[in-house]
Amino acid sequence: MRPPFVGFIRLLGLLVFVSACCSSPDGSTNIEKTLAIIKPDGLLGNYTDDIKRTILEYGFSIVKEKIVQLDETTVKRFYAEHSSKNFFSSLVKYMTSGPVLTMVLEKDNAIADWRALMGPTDASKAKITHPHSIRAKCGLDTQKNCVHGSDSPKSAQREIPFFFKELSPDVITQHDEL
Repeated sequence: MRPPFVGFIRLLGLLVFVSACCSSPDGSTNIEKTLAIIKPDGLLGNYTDDIKRTILEYGFSIVKEKIVQLDETTVKRFYAEHSSKNFFSSLVKYMTSGPVLTMVLEKDNAIADWRALMGPTDASKAKITHPHSIRAKCGLDTQKNCVHGSDSPKSAQREIPFFFKELSPDVITQHDEL
């Protein structure tokens, strides 16, 4: 029978190894949080379970989630940066057409990894260039593309507390490379 401390020493060694592998040279990690939204077409199209399964398979943790029915005012505030674009009114109509699932995802490099997993904004192009992406599998076009994700650390710091007020911007780790 092996002494109990041998297992402890092996576990400690593993923790030191993982810490060294998953840290940057200055000792910090790149753990990030990002906002993910499954849009009305994804929720009503019964893609939610598949998308969540994919999220978990790719190493994300779902920190928070909730289903919400967005109203026009909320959508206009959330997408204010697009208010001058010609697609804005149809975007508002689309995002209020049914409930959405908002989630906070977390992992190393969460923002870039979630963007890559979603695929290109235009789902019809994603079907050709990124056939295994979420948008290729369940999106239809540029607008009805099934999912949303923060495009930068600054966006994540704004978007997460928009839906999850208990997660203020100061608890969202920044990532300097994006």
